[in-house]
Amino acid sequence: MADAAAVQETIEAPVTVSEAGGILQLTLASAPANALSIAMMEALKGALERARDDDAVRVIVLRSEGKVFCAGHDLKELTAHRADADRGREFFEETMRLCAGLMQTIVRHPKPVIAEVSGVATAAGCQLVASCDLAVAGEAARFATPGVNIGLFCSTPMVALSRNVSRKHAMEMLLTGEMIDAQTALSFGLVNRVVPQETLNQTAMNFAQTIASKSPLTLKIGKEAFYAQDEMALSQAYDYTVRVMVENMMARDAEEGIGAFIEKRAPEWKGK
Repeated sequence: MADAAAVQETIEAPVTVSEAGGILQLTLASAPANALSIAMMEALKGALERARDDDAVRVIVLRSEGKVFCAGHDLKELTAHRADADRGREFFEETMRLCAGLMQTIVRHPKPVIAEVSGVATAAGCQLVASCDLAVAGEAARFATPGVNIGLFCSTPMVALSRNVSRKHAMEMLLTGEMIDAQTALSFGLVNRVVPQETLNQTAMNFAQTIASKSPLTLKIGKEAFYAQDEMALSQAYDYTVRVMVENMMARDAEEGIGAFIEKRAPEWKGK
């Protein structure tokens, strides 16, 4: 981030963090592949969990260094454990469960998470993009779930992918393993915007700044309700969201926001 007020540090080797103006940027910094090794996933999950209770953080932007956003799991790390007594079964389960936990941490995080996709996002890297609440891609970005090409169907990436795009588009990606370009990803609904590379970070930051200006309590309520109702039947979803709306109306921020709208002034959010 160009803002001189930003404080930047290395959390753990694979991930760097900078925060300013309520926006936390987490950067995958293990080029060239930015693979989801155990170390990378633990670093990301740890950073996200710390941000959960940090009142200074309103929005999270997930980005990367290099030409690859994220190439998915570290296949060399996985293959090395073929020499284990159980042929790697325990390590494979640890890896997949950690990855599933990371993706759920993003979805269940009380703060919005935006993917800023520069370059290639494949397999679990594509899953990472699909798990975020919003995604902005550079024009050269490409996406794939290519496990089928190496005898390993992208079953866990399928969970996030199928919750973002239509069944036929998801199956097209999963069954062919072929790369799709950024404009195709936009048409599929995998990303929100496709922009020139030179404006990618600014576009993601514009999204983040707009969202960060809202009541943090309202964002938390809304994000949780969105994912909860999405898995309910219609009548159940309405019953649930009626309760959510009533509780939201009782919040001080809703009282302040409605009052500010009526009085034609800027609201002052308290997060209560």
